This record gives sequence, structure tokens and C-alpha cells, in this order.
Amino acid sequence: MALRDEIVWKGGIIYIMIILFGAAILARIIIIQYVEGDEWAELGEKFIYRTNDVPANRGDILADDNRILASSVPYYTIYMDTRSTGMKADVWSGGIDGLSEGLAEVVGLKSRSGWKIDLTQARLRGDRFYLIKRRVSYSDLKRLSKLSVFREGRYKGGLIAEPENRRILPHIILASRTIGYLTKGSSGNVVGLEGAYDKELTGINGSVLKQRLTGGAWMPVNDKNSVEPRDGNDIVTTIDIDIQDVAENALLKQLQLHDAHHGVAILMEVVTGDLKAIVNLELGKDGKYHESYNYAIGESTEPGSTFKLPVFIIALEDGVVELNDTIDTGEGEVQYYDKVIKDSHRGGYGKITVREVFEKSSNVGTSMIINENYRERPGDFVDRLYRMGLNEKTGIEIRGEGTPLIRYPGDKYWSGISLPMMSHGYEVQLTPLQTLTFYNAVANNGRMMKPRIVKEIRYHGETIKRIETTVLKPSICSRSTIVRAKQLLEGVVTNGTAKNLDNETYKIAGKTGTAQIANEKYGYKHGGRVSYQASFVGYFPADEPVYSCIVVVNAPSNSVYYGNLVAGPVFKEIADKVYATAFYRKLISEGSPAGEIPAVKKGYGKDARRVLAELGVIAKSDISNEWIAPVRKNDTLLFNEFRIINNLVPDVTGMGLRDALFLLENSGMIVEVSGRGRVVRQSLRPGTRIIRGSKIKLDMSI
Repeated sequence: MALRDEIVWKGGIIYIMIILFGAAILARIIIIQYVEGDEWAELGEKFIYRTNDVPANRGDILADDNRILASSVPYYTIYMDTRSTGMKADVWSGGIDGLSEGLAEVVGLKSRSGWKIDLTQARLRGDRFYLIKRRVSYSDLKRLSKLSVFREGRYKGGLIAEPENRRILPHIILASRTIGYLTKGSSGNVVGLEGAYDKELTGINGSVLKQRLTGGAWMPVNDKNSVEPRDGNDIVTTIDIDIQDVAENALLKQLQLHDAHHGVAILMEVVTGDLKAIVNLELGKDGKYHESYNYAIGESTEPGSTFKLPVFIIALEDGVVELNDTIDTGEGEVQYYDKVIKDSHRGGYGKITVREVFEKSSNVGTSMIINENYRERPGDFVDRLYRMGLNEKTGIEIRGEGTPLIRYPGDKYWSGISLPMMSHGYEVQLTPLQTLTFYNAVANNGRMMKPRIVKEIRYHGETIKRIETTVLKPSICSRSTIVRAKQLLEGVVTNGTAKNLDNETYKIAGKTGTAQIANEKYGYKHGGRVSYQASFVGYFPADEPVYSCIVVVNAPSNSVYYGNLVAGPVFKEIADKVYATAFYRKLISEGSPAGEIPAVKKGYGKDARRVLAELGVIAKSDISNEWIAPVRKNDTLLFNEFRIINNLVPDVTGMGLRDALFLLENSGMIVEVSGRGRVVRQSLRPGTRIIRGSKIKLDMSI
């Protein structure tokens, strides 16, 4: 019995231990399930699932006619889920050959057999996230989605496309500094319109749930908690692409001619203050000109003689002179304390009228008028400048506007020569945009407008906010003074320093400026050389002003530095082309004969039809193709079909750069461009097979 009792006792202990162990397991299950459930679920989510942001599409920046200045182009990273749960075996076996052939054609990188071997091995490994290619364009994604297997969709065909966006400027450097850019981070830059309207353009990110796969890859899963991103808003600017292009080309030619360091050209609409063009070109280390800094808005310099306009307005408004009063400028020199002020005309102008002092830009005559009438009350003179708003920023949205400098009597650097120096544009500092804003006010009969560069904010084509024009000063002076100021500006072109800009077609009014550039350390002269800034600012047509414009050329190096010779021709070329375009449109709107049928480039048909419709020209066409090849036959414009064949190099000769780039880059080629205008030569013969990643060179000519 003792042995039996011992066996029963030991068996009971084992039985009790098993029961206790089972109870412990059950208790642990209950604790994990109901007490620690949330904690373990969160930990599981951390290692098995994660939520990623889905970036919103950044809004577009548009020109005034809705053409794109900056846009986010979608690109995709393509993966394949070779073991997608919805993929049937017969879909794989029956489609792998067609899929491999299609990948070899669309993506390249491998041969048909190479793709088949790699995809088959990936399926044997159970690869759920096999990389096909990065940076795939939307057009190529559409082609991929039509291939066998992939055409079944994501869950039955295994096609995974992860989007990313790339910011592009279709017009390359055109207004690129004004458009701007963002570099995020603690030391990031916020530049141009991209920075000023970042909140509007950014949009709201969405979210997507991803599952961790074997090997560490993360695959998106279909989850009801995923949130679609909200695209950013588009902003519609006042920039006119065609005028911007005209201004850039005109300025570039003059900078190259005079080997200048940098230059600025701005065109403003008189009544609204809308900025139609802003060009900033600076000579780079590579010997070419680039839009590297927004001098138009950010650089405050001594303006020189263009500052004489507000100076003469003060004298006329206060009644201290009349236009026909005479001033004896002697031999062209006058001394104030230790400072000698000279006229550029050797031997001086002698006795001349106040009108002639302005037209000939006499520094001596101007300083004598101001010093004799305001030396005992310099505060009255400066107060007038302040009341006209010349000491205030324009308030343009783009960051970095330079601060005007106009000293007041009693300031640290005010001296006995400050008043005569200020009278001809020294000891004061303004940006080109601030100077233009003042001249625009004179053209606008005294009404000073805030420069406007954005006029609308849109979401998916619908206007959600209009940005109205803003009046900075209802009137900078009396109407009678404005009338006389306009006479002075017209006289500069008809009788004075800008006589080379006079023409019989339309009247220009404006003022030349030539200023020495002061070096921060060495003053106006260093190493035996003096650097100059040449400028011309005015408006046209003078009798009914529509546009105002300023051109500033900094540090011309070829011994020619006067405003009429360096900056004036740029102003004239811009004004000629803008006036010619406006005059042509006026003829069309009034039903007058337009003359010859305009030249139309081969390219995107919708753009050509839109421009021709605006000009009232009808093109005959029986085709509906997106791409057209125009032909002129007697007095008729015909649109012929322009065929584009996949994987063959298209004939882009005769196209503009934008259309040519679109076709060639979407075909997978790398494009190098030389010159401007339309394509006259291409290095790869049309009709040859495209090798993705190959280079093609385009020669352009106007």
C-alpha cells in the first residue's frame, strides 16, 4: 500500500501542477487580452503597421493667362506584389511573357528574358514589394497599367505605384527668381512667390496605412482610416509670359554688350499697379547670366538723376520755381563746403530754364534750386519726400524688399552737403521697384498704386479669393503739378538726355539716371576705377499711359555708362514690342484688317488655336489631334496632322522649346539646348528608335 500511496501522491502533485500551469496560462491570456490589450496592440502596430504621410500636391503658380510658371509634376516609384492575394495562378502564367516584353519596352533596363527571370525569382521568393523603377512619369505609368498582369489592377495584378512630386519651371529661368523656391529646415530659405504664398500652395497631407513585409519592406494596405490629401491652392499672378520673355531678351543683349555685372527690368500696368514682367540677370562665374538674386525688389542703391523727378515736384508744388524761370549754371561746377558738384556736359550749360535743367539733367542747376530755397528749412524738403511715400516700402508680398533711406536733418550722417547731394540722387537709397512705383504714380495722375503680383487664388480651377488692387497714396501732389511733371518727362525724350528714344509711332516720357556706385569700404573710387549704375524709368504712350517701366544696369564695363545709352535701348525695345502687340490687338478688336497671317509654330494644337482665336484668325482643319503642323497656303492657314509614334524620335524642328521638351523628355531622353527661339536642328534623326536615357541636342534660333 505504501508504494501505491506514493504513486497516487506524486501523481496528484503533477496533476495539481498541470492545473496550476494551465490556470496561469489562462490568467495570462485574460490579462493580455483585456488588461494589457491596448498596450500590446499599440506595440504590434509599431512593428507590423505604421501610418505614413501622403504629401499633398503643391499648387501651381500661373501667369495672368493661366499658363504655368511653376508646377509639381507627378512621378512614381513602381513596385510589384508578386504574391498579391487576389492574383490567380493563370493570370501569372498566362501573362508573364507579355508583362516581361512590355517592361523591356516601356522601362528598359533589361531584356524581355531578363525581366522574366527576375520576376519569376521574385515570385518564388514571395517578394511582396519588388522594385520595378523609380521616377516614372505619369504617361509611362498609364502605359504600364495596360500591360498584361498589371492591367488586372493592384490586388489582382500586383501593380503598386507610389507617387512623388517634382517642382518644375516650364519656362526655365524666365522669372525664376520672382517665382522663387523653398529649402525647408532651420536654416532654409523662403524665396519669391513660392515663399510668400507657401501656406496657400502647400495643401494638407493625407495618410496611408502600411504593413511590414518579410525583409523589412513596407507595403500600403487598403484601410478605411487612410485619408486622401487635399491639394494646395493655385495662385494666379499678374506676370505676362510673352512680355517677360521680351524684357529678358532685351536686357540680356544689353548686359552682354556692355559686359555689365547685373541688370533689372520691370514693367508695371499704370492703372492697377500690376507687375507684368520682372527680370533680374546677374553675371555668374561661368560667364553666363542667371536669375540668382531679386535685385528689382531687394537692392537699395543711390538712384542718381532719376530721383530728380520727386525733387522737381517738391519745388513746383511749393511754388519756389516755375518751368520758364532761368538758372545760371555757369561752367558746370558748383561747390558746397568741400564738395564740388559737376555737370556731365563739359563747359557747362550757362543760363538755362528750369525746364532745361531737368531735360539736360543738370546736377548743378538742380542743386542750386534746392539749396537756395531749402537750406534754411531742410526739414520742409524732406517732409515733402516723406508725404509722397518715398521713405516707405511698397509692401510687396515677396520677402526681402530693401528699406528706403532718406535721412532727416539732425540724423547722424546729415551734413551741410546732404541737401544738394540729395537733390541729384545721392545720400538717398531706393530699390528699382520703389522708384518705378513713384513714376507710375505720376503716369497715373498722382495716384500711387501698390505693386500687385498675385491677383487670384484658386482651388481646382475655382476662384476662392480675389486680391484687389491697393492704393498707397490717393494723390502724391496737386493735379497742376502732375501736369507740369509730365511735361518735364516728355521733354527729356523730345529735347533732352533721352532724345535717342524719341520716335514717330508713340510718345515716351521718362528720365535718365547715371549714378556712381559707392563701395562700402573705399567710397566711389577704388583702384583708379569708378563703377556706375545706368538707368531709365518712364511710361508709354505718354499721352495716355498704359505701362510704366524701369531698366537698371549695374557696373557696365565697356566705358559706356550713361542711362540713355545703356538702359534706354532696353526700355525702348520692351516698349516697342509691347506697344506693337497692343496696337495689333486693338486693330483686331475694332475689326480692322490685321495684315498677314501670323507665323504659327508646329506643336501643341490647343495653344495655337487659343492664340489665333484671340487674334481673330481662323485656321482650317479637319483633324482633332492634340499636336499639329501648320501650313500657310496663300491667305489660308491649314492645320495638318503631326503624328507621334511611340519609341520613335519625333521631328521637333520648327517647335518652340516648351513643346519640344515635353515630347522628348516624356519619351525618356535627356535634352540639351543651345540658343533661343524655335528648334532649327536636332542631333538625333527623326524616326530612329528611342534609347531611354540617351541625349539629344537641340539648336534654337529666332
